[in-house]
Amino acid sequence: MLECSPIRVGGHNDHVHICCLLSKKVSQIKLLEEIKKQSSKWIKTKGKPYEKFYWQDGYSIFSVNPSEINTVVKYVENQHEHHKKRTFQEELLAFLKKYNMEYDERYLWN
Repeated sequence: MLECSPIRVGGHNDHVHICCLLSKKVSQIKLLEEIKKQSSKWIKTKGKPYEKFYWQDGYSIFSVNPSEINTVVKYVENQHEHHKKRTFQEELLAFLKKYNMEYDERYLWN
């Protein structure tokens, strides 16, 4: 999609992780917008339970050092195990704090 090659896609009950190579021709927000739009169209064709599916407005995007790609792939592949120990919300907050990233929690979960 948009010349951005997926490396690994996965997630858990209430979120998705996508590790991909970002094309120099597309912004992060444009890629995210297209992923949400196209996946929403697709899931709505999968039956009545999904007819009213929608993505939340919020999102998180992180760049990754190329030498850490394998670590990120393992992380994406092991979401089920990660979330036996902590929720997505707990995990995201810990990640943001670990890397000293500024955030306003009012805007994280909308």
